[in-house]
This record gives sequence, structure tokens and C-alpha cells, in this order.
Amino acid sequence: MERILNVPGEKKSKDSKHAPLPLSEGKVKFEVYGEEMIEKSVRLSGNSGRVYLPPDWVDHHVKIIRID
Repeated sequence: MERILNVPGEKKSKDSKHAPLPLSEGKVKFEVYGEEMIEKSVRLSGNSGRVYLPPDWVDHHVKIIRID
């Protein structure tokens, strides 16, 4: 099975030689640049999951990566 990771709003590479690589079913490596990082556990909230973040992060763009 071949899956392509498509992240809207991300900068695209100008180098057309590199085709998207298929993702393996195991773990993958992400390189992320940002301002702060917090590690938290997702808690059950109704039929979904929830992570509480600091109030000063409100109205900021965040990215969530599942690590296990």
C-alpha cells in the first residue's frame, strides 16, 4: 500500500527531481521547526480525545504528531 503525506499550507520544494516517498507502516521521522514544544497524553473526551494547551497558545497555529 502506498500513501502520500499531503500537508496543506506547507512550503513545496522547488526541486522537481524528488518524488514523494511512500510511507512505511512503521514509524516515520518528522523534522519540525517551531517556538515551543510540550509533551502530553491525550485524554478521553466523549467520543473523541482532548489535549489541553496553555492559554497563551490560543489563536496560534500548532501541529500535533502522534509518537506512539
